Amino acid sequence: MGLALELAGIGVQRVTPTGKRRAVLGGVDLRVAPGEHVAIVGPSGAGKTSLLQIAACALRPDSGVVRLDGSDPWACSARARRRLRHALFLAPQTPPLPPRQRVVTAVLAGRLPGMGLWRSFVSWLYPGDIAGAAAALAPFGLEGRLFDRVDRLSGGERQRVALARLWLAPARIWLLDEPLGALDPARAAEVIDMLCGQARRRGVTLVMAMHQVELAKAHFPRLVGLRGGTVAFDQAAGTLAPEQWRALYDLREGGPRDAARTAAASGAWAGA
Repeated sequence: MGLALELAGIGVQRVTPTGKRRAVLGGVDLRVAPGEHVAIVGPSGAGKTSLLQIAACALRPDSGVVRLDGSDPWACSARARRRLRHALFLAPQTPPLPPRQRVVTAVLAGRLPGMGLWRSFVSWLYPGDIAGAAAALAPFGLEGRLFDRVDRLSGGERQRVALARLWLAPARIWLLDEPLGALDPARAAEVIDMLCGQARRRGVTLVMAMHQVELAKAHFPRLVGLRGGTVAFDQAAGTLAPEQWRALYDLREGGPRDAARTAAASGAWAGA
């Protein structure tokens, strides 16, 4: 069963190099039901990564309340918070995989939250479930790289290895930050189809930050747009108008990178 997520009035500030405080998130409200699938979209710097880190209890908000299945992780004891984190899986944009680590060890690390300290140490030294690791890699086409070192993989392969951990993780909510960023379009379409399908079969809650408009529309019934640290829209994908998407990626506030994304996104919505 998936985990319910509630963010109420979430605010986060960062200190700029000049010493000023800048709002990264300002008064964000988000409620995700158990087993629901939601895509978070928005330009670079909109606050998507910070939002996922807060949902994963990796970042404490400066204001507002986080509730996971009704519990506030920051009002719990440190021990209770660690137990709660075991139900979460956060996949950062850049997978934190040690370069000299073998792929089999990296994948089996998905099971670490459900292990004790001693079992975790033994698994790190002597990977036990090699067949399980191979099965987790198979949907991503990487079962043949089982004993390769991580630093011998391409960026896209490392991203797929990190996602293969999901097949072994005991998590009830998946928080994925741009998991398709290093993949070519054809591979990205395959991977998101596998991720969403697996999440549905397991009944886990899925929250994914992404830029790919067509894939977001095709796989997520609900889209949440972030702009300038606030929610610009939160509605069913089928009801989102082209002008809402263009407003989200306003060229006056984006750089060349966002401008290119905006052009592609606007065309995608216009042709829908």
